[in-house]
Amino acid sequence: MTETPLGLSQTPAHARALPPLRVAVAGLGAVGLKIVEALDEGLDGCVLTAVSARDRTAAVDRLSALARPVPVVDIAELEPLADLVVECAPAALLPSIVEPFLRAGKTAVVLSSGALLANEGLVATARAHGGQIVVPTGALLGLDAVTAAAEGEIRAVRMVTRKPVRGLVGAPYLVENGIAIEDITGPLRIFHGTPREAAVGFPANLNVAVALSLAGIGPDRTTLEIWADPALERNTHRIEVEADSATFTMAIENIPTDNPKTGRITALSVLAYLRKLRAPLRVGS
Repeated sequence: MTETPLGLSQTPAHARALPPLRVAVAGLGAVGLKIVEALDEGLDGCVLTAVSARDRTAAVDRLSALARPVPVVDIAELEPLADLVVECAPAALLPSIVEPFLRAGKTAVVLSSGALLANEGLVATARAHGGQIVVPTGALLGLDAVTAAAEGEIRAVRMVTRKPVRGLVGAPYLVENGIAIEDITGPLRIFHGTPREAAVGFPANLNVAVALSLAGIGPDRTTLEIWADPALERNTHRIEVEADSATFTMAIENIPTDNPKTGRITALSVLAYLRKLRAPLRVGS
């Protein structure tokens, strides 16, 4: 122990060091694998302790090059092995991945944010047990600004998403409404509505719109347009916000992963969040 200038006892920094945060990753697609590899390479304050994947045999093979091997387990086995889970799985699996962690008072980082609208009881579970659901910035810049503006009054939020055709083909909304986009030769608006409606019609595409709505004025007041554009190679988003504190416009072009529905920056945003948890300097809310 040492004395401070005020005569107070101070514990040496090395004695105050916290143990690493144990992280589990549920889902081993393009995003999940990137997060696993980054954690294996080393991320201050965090350690990878478990992975879950639909095909466990294939997952074991994909993870064979890790410097520190981790168990590949069923979803139900993740919670005892970790303090935090990163959900990178199909939206239908969200409750089974997240709920055990919330009931244990732990944290769940959710990428399938659209599925939260159909599982709003998870928020109540987190509140009742001291858990937390985190929706990372993902493919959308400016969520900090939207969250700050929401502390005052936001009058309107409008988002226009433009995507390559291959990233939208097969979406339930297109199938159910008989909208064919495979052979379009120019930009086509395929949806105009709210993020709540889009979360049902485009479950693999519009988590970003739901995240925006949760940060701002909600999934029923946010306005959303979706365009299919055969000339595009990147997912693009333009957001306009009118509030009593500021009026601002944001635009981003996301480079896709091997999965055209997901941007590379999604995994990076999760890593940035994890890095902040134990960082001595944290920039951004």
